[in-house]
Amino acid sequence: MGPGAPASPPPWRPRLPRLALVVFLCLCLWFSSEANGQLAELPPRGWNSYDSFSWTVDEDAYLQNAKILAEKLLPHGYQYAVIDYLWYRRFVDGASSDSYGFDNIDEWGRPFPDLQRFPSSKGGRGFGQIASKVHEMGLKFGIHLMKGISRQAVNASTPILDIETGKPYVENGRQWTASDIGLTNKTCQWMHNGFMGVNTDIGAGRAFLRSLYRQYADWGVDFVKVDCIFGTDYSPKELITISELLQELDRPIVLSISPGTEVTPALAENISKHVNMYRITGDDWDSWKDVSSHFTVSSAFAAANKIGATGLRGKSWPDLDMLPFGWLTDPGVNQGPHRPCNLTFDEQKAQMALWSMAKSPLMYGGDLRHLDNNTLSIITNPTLLKINHYSKNNMEFHYVYVYGESTSSRGHSGHLTSQYPVHLTKHDGIVVGLTSCSSDLAKGWFVLTQNGKSDHICRNYRPENGKDISFCLGKTKPHVALDDNTMDNEEYQAKFHLAVADIKDSCLDASASRRRTASERKLPMFSRCKWHENQMWELNDNGNLVSSYSRLCAKVESSNEGVGITGARAWIATGSKGEIYLAFFNLDDTTSRKITARISDLEKVLGTSFVRKHSCSCTDVWSGRNLGLLKEEVSAVVNPHGSVVFELMC
Repeated sequence: MGPGAPASPPPWRPRLPRLALVVFLCLCLWFSSEANGQLAELPPRGWNSYDSFSWTVDEDAYLQNAKILAEKLLPHGYQYAVIDYLWYRRFVDGASSDSYGFDNIDEWGRPFPDLQRFPSSKGGRGFGQIASKVHEMGLKFGIHLMKGISRQAVNASTPILDIETGKPYVENGRQWTASDIGLTNKTCQWMHNGFMGVNTDIGAGRAFLRSLYRQYADWGVDFVKVDCIFGTDYSPKELITISELLQELDRPIVLSISPGTEVTPALAENISKHVNMYRITGDDWDSWKDVSSHFTVSSAFAAANKIGATGLRGKSWPDLDMLPFGWLTDPGVNQGPHRPCNLTFDEQKAQMALWSMAKSPLMYGGDLRHLDNNTLSIITNPTLLKINHYSKNNMEFHYVYVYGESTSSRGHSGHLTSQYPVHLTKHDGIVVGLTSCSSDLAKGWFVLTQNGKSDHICRNYRPENGKDISFCLGKTKPHVALDDNTMDNEEYQAKFHLAVADIKDSCLDASASRRRTASERKLPMFSRCKWHENQMWELNDNGNLVSSYSRLCAKVESSNEGVGITGARAWIATGSKGEIYLAFFNLDDTTSRKITARISDLEKVLGTSFVRKHSCSCTDVWSGRNLGLLKEEVSAVVNPHGSVVFELMC
């Protein structure tokens, strides 16, 4: 090239968009950390069959969904393909979610896949072939489990496998069976015909669970979701035993637990280090009441620093449940996907925004064979996925100002109505729930003596009108037939039923007889009195009313019928390059809201390391539109049940 000649352009090289490159590099780090044995270093993502198939999914439908998961969602970090519950139940006339006698169990009392729905399991192969196909797609394979052991195995007295010898388990000169380890008075309340707890205080109980999880590892399982073991079905001994057994395995397996009814940060404090995901609400279905019920509980777990806390072989994450978008079924039915999601587009965006800001695991629930572009755009929004995995300082933001704007007269701004928080929770009657026994809400129960008899258990509480009220239940000794050994057992002498005087043969239950959704509030639940830990209560010296079923403690709150959470909410988080993520949510049903956050308040919460000046460049995360430089405050009019998410650099 001669002097003065123009320089030739550099050779062309394909370039990834900056954000796509960041996501690609982070995915590489993610897969690398799990390959090195660090589990759930980031909130897990994937697909679960429950919302679209209930318990009826078969091998073909599952693998079709897994293939689409690998093609369309794996590049965005969705890597777990999970078969949800009752994969061992025969799909025939008479079978349902709580039927008896339809389950496949092997000679050792362990669940085995239904051979009609999962034909590759024939010949004793279990899920091995399906897991291999899933792994070839670059995915990880997961299954749902119920706690404990099946009633079928207990009734059949199947032998217990000793994995060290390959023979029936023998201890103290006797061969042990399923009937020796099943806790018949601790059946799962919403599947009492199916499963019951296992006695982990004895070697035979631990041997059964050890053989169970060793089999799953041999099949190539990477993820287990254990159900009826948390929340009001809390079974800490079995849960911790499972965690310990998983650590014995050479194969790393992510441990997820469910359900999350009545879960509090205090309850999770003792269990999060043993798991990788734990549900903190009831089941989330496609209703706005379910979605809106997650705002308060997710805020509590963020404030308690439970997001990304130490977990099993890695980290643990509060789980807000699946994303019920796309093509779905209904809870508990014998039917696959047959209807579209009932949430509006705005409501789905709001749910995805909250799940991302709270760093919940993201498990898509719809039938991926019907995945549409609008839904795909929501669950793969690159900035929200970046927030979900890599942001820090995630918390509810309590400094927003709300202006009213009627949906019937948009454009007419209202006056400043209140400073956050705006919480209006409406309910009638009384709520009897469960909480950790260390909570102040669990204290204050006492015996009320009338006519010289200790026949009532009471607790005082103060409702919104400020007048103290006593809530009482009748204390009765179990009036059911018991054998002499049980009656003489000191453990049961202090236990009692709780009843209502004007309802004959009706006792208070600690756990519901069916699965509850996230928005359902627990009212006093009574059923026919029976000898079951679910109806046994104890009053200790600390003033705690303790459930024998879960060892959680009762609390009483005033309530109105029909829970409806309204008003405005906001969340913030920060990025690795100084970004501030700000999300506004409008929980009102009919009123748009102008929601405002002052930059000075962002500085108050996050400090000068993130807010260096009182003007911020701003990008709308949903549209990707650059909103330019904002001074002093950030505002947006948010539709009912809607959300706005901003990425700020201040």
